[in-house]
Amino acid sequence: MKIMICGSMHFAREMLDVQKKLEANGHTVFIPLDTQDCLKNPDLNMDMEYCINTNVQEESFNNIPKSDAVLVLNYQRNGIPGYIGGATLMEIGIAQHLKKKIFLLNPPPKVKDLRYSIEIQLAKPIILNGNLNLINEI
Repeated sequence: MKIMICGSMHFAREMLDVQKKLEANGHTVFIPLDTQDCLKNPDLNMDMEYCINTNVQEESFNNIPKSDAVLVLNYQRNGIPGYIGGATLMEIGIAQHLKKKIFLLNPPPKVKDLRYSIEIQLAKPIILNGNLNLINEI
């Protein structure tokens, strides 16, 4: 399966770890263009000039049609379990529109913690509950 990994760039290290695990299971994996850069400089994803010059968002959007599924790495962030940021919400929307499978590594955040959790749930993601091996069974 071809899988696009999505999530906050605060999880850049985890993206690389998950990429290795999925590739070891025979999957083709796309990660955001700036993953390595954000690993070296965690504040880079908030640098508007960098994001515009590298065209990071469009590159990620373009990988979704090439994929069979998106995998959202939604760990706890800012005290919110299952955090999903705005850019990842847009990626989920694109995947939903293109009728791609949408996997969430962990359950989505509670609506009281993140208002647009409703929209995430309406995309009918497959919740892996932390178990990447479930991707192979679906």
